[in-house]
Amino acid sequence: MLTDRPAALSGVEGEEVTERLDREVRRSVLSCGTVVLSEKMDSVRSVAAGIWVRRGTAHERPEYRGIAHLLEHMVFKGTERRSAREIAAAVECTGGSLDAYTTHEHTAFQVRVPADHLSTGLDVLSDLAFHPALREDDLELEREVVLEEIARVEDTPDDLAFELHSEFMYDGHPYGAPILGTRDTVESIDARTLRRLHDEAYRPGNMVVAVAGQVEHEALLDQIRRLWPDARNGQDVANVPPLAGIASGSRVVRRPGGRQVHLIAGCQGLDHSNPLRHAAVVVGQALGGGMSSRLFQRIREEMGLAYSVFSFQSFYACGGHVGAYLGTRPETAGEARDALLAEMKRLSEEGLSAGELEEVREQIKGQILLSLESPAARMHRLASTALYGEPYRHLDALAALIDGIGSAQVAEAAMLYDPEGVAVLELWPA
Repeated sequence: MLTDRPAALSGVEGEEVTERLDREVRRSVLSCGTVVLSEKMDSVRSVAAGIWVRRGTAHERPEYRGIAHLLEHMVFKGTERRSAREIAAAVECTGGSLDAYTTHEHTAFQVRVPADHLSTGLDVLSDLAFHPALREDDLELEREVVLEEIARVEDTPDDLAFELHSEFMYDGHPYGAPILGTRDTVESIDARTLRRLHDEAYRPGNMVVAVAGQVEHEALLDQIRRLWPDARNGQDVANVPPLAGIASGSRVVRRPGGRQVHLIAGCQGLDHSNPLRHAAVVVGQALGGGMSSRLFQRIREEMGLAYSVFSFQSFYACGGHVGAYLGTRPETAGEARDALLAEMKRLSEEGLSAGELEEVREQIKGQILLSLESPAARMHRLASTALYGEPYRHLDALAALIDGIGSAQVAEAAMLYDPEGVAVLELWPA
């Protein structure tokens, strides 16, 4: 069944439904429950394809922290019909690339290949998702790799500062948990537990497939039907605990080595479905989104207190946060901290001027247009609509949405940066 409705798909269980979201954008729900989205780009000769599994760090029990990330690693160690080297070679021999990542809310596997090798890319992705070997011997080796990854974070001060800040700010909620886990939790996870997680989470009804580039939707569906398991076994329902709020105040952590203080100031933000989210993006861009932003101009250009200074926003299904980062020397840390908090306070009290709002809206629209020249960016955009249940917007509609962000919305979003509710973490050299 094909429709032209922009509404969310719904149909009789087991019935495939396909709808056209834009001229070259299609969305289907297969009988097995997998959501499939594609966007045809006639201007390219490649494709970006990915599988998203609705399971991440926020769904983990504390004693198994990092298991979603460890499983993401383990599927690359071999499948029922490919060795680790054969997995990599199958994609790289086409000239393509293969990658994966884990977030707090999902795990993703993706390929970028020439268009005539899409079938190979999909075959490798399905092999990783549905047929990993998950052998005990492989786990012992890959566990060491993940422990090295944890060590790398510990040796990278700005990465470590963000990890410590999230833990402090979310105060025990899993949104603040380290995606990699800890040394103790990673060392305690066995192959049996990994297989149980795979059986629970890596099922067709718990997956989203997104493909962008030189792709035909019906041909894509035929390939997925051939590669996917037949059984419809539904979603794995793993809920994120409610977020009551975030911590505020200041925390100083000292570590050996280094020459800079890494300072992060964060406040409670918005969940992904909040209608104020786009206004928050505009506000964040004005605060620290580029060289023309307030933080860059004030703290770097006018005061010379930092090389790196920027704002950030994270929008989760059940919460989120906004904030800013800077790195500075110990002797200028106090002055830099005061300047950053002062800019956050000024933003929360005054919002943006009409001229600044207009400039930032144009900046964001331009960034969107430039990014969407990439198949990978379009693939991620498609996946996001399914993962967070948001409507698909074509580019004109998205531009109109940004243009429609007014001073009242901006003023409300700017209040998120009120320093009265800020959580400040400073990572100092010992």
